Amino acid sequence: VQLQASGGGLVQAGGSLRLSCAASGRTTSNYAMAWFRQAPEKGREFVAYIMRSGATSYQESVKGRFTISRDDARNTMYLQMDSLKPEDTAVYYCAAKNSMLGSTSFTWYTLRGQGTQVTVSS
Repeated sequence: VQLQASGGGLVQAGGSLRLSCAASGRTTSNYAMAWFRQAPEKGREFVAYIMRSGATSYQESVKGRFTISRDDARNTMYLQMDSLKPEDTAVYYCAAKNSMLGSTSFTWYTLRGQGTQVTVSS
């Protein structure tokens, strides 16, 4: 399975973007999937994950603003980002692992896509 993230761009503070992560090569229905991000000169951080069951977990700073979802029929995961802030500026990465669980650790995931840049202007 290969992951392809897309949907990043430049948006003003308060605006919205929707990121997509498309998986090719195999169905995503058995995979836990997640989003991470890395801002300039900062480490990679967890944003959100969604388990096979559909259960989700979010980083505290994005709760109520971001929504993670999945469409296994399309082998795609999404991240709807609303009320964006300049501090959300980062490269966003998607990741996946064939597991019933989920994790906030990037290295736990065995599949990782390339990043998509999100820039929020003030």
